[in-house]
Amino acid sequence: MRSVEVEAERIPRWFANFADRNSGLTEVSATTDGVRAVGGNRTVAECVPPFLRLWAPTGDPVAALAAHAAAERRVGVLLVRLGGFAAGVFVGPALRESKVGSRHVQGRTAAGGWSQQRFARRRANQADQALDAAAETAARILVPAAGDLDALVLGGERKAVDRVLADRALGPLRDVPVEPRFLTVPDPRLDVLRSTPTRFRSVTIHLTDPA
Repeated sequence: MRSVEVEAERIPRWFANFADRNSGLTEVSATTDGVRAVGGNRTVAECVPPFLRLWAPTGDPVAALAAHAAAERRVGVLLVRLGGFAAGVFVGPALRESKVGSRHVQGRTAAGGWSQQRFARRRANQADQALDAAAETAARILVPAAGDLDALVLGGERKAVDRVLADRALGPLRDVPVEPRFLTVPDPRLDVLRSTPTRFRSVTIHLTDPA
């Protein structure tokens, strides 16, 4: 099995290409988990939409999948890597509120002449300060919007994100449904934050070739 991510706007074209490559389509049906398509050569495509808990298809499955993925939802995004962070609120693909920041955290290799313990303590303090700053940013940007968010998208380094979300000030975010797809991103600059809708609105398609 192999998997691909297809942007919301490309879904109809992807299905047309899938049919061309696999001797047409013998089945296209909506399921509780998305859409299942079977090619004439028995290649199977299992399509998992974003925001699956909101999936309620009607009519043509492909059109329903494309419309669901492209729907204008209010989504909070939190990206955290050690030393860098970004928080934003999107409406559809548009970024409405945001803040990014960074804090210096030394690398893992101690400078010459430093004791290992002293270096480790200093690095740990820098990491704590960086993650505290990330939590403050999340509280400022995401918490006021928590009651209106359809979903929360997370990315960066998982341990860093978990540490930030454990902050008591972010308690209101615990009631927001978290998207299962965790975004692996480089340093969370503003351009990285702005690019996330392409990924969190995309459909994950698992392809299984015929036996």
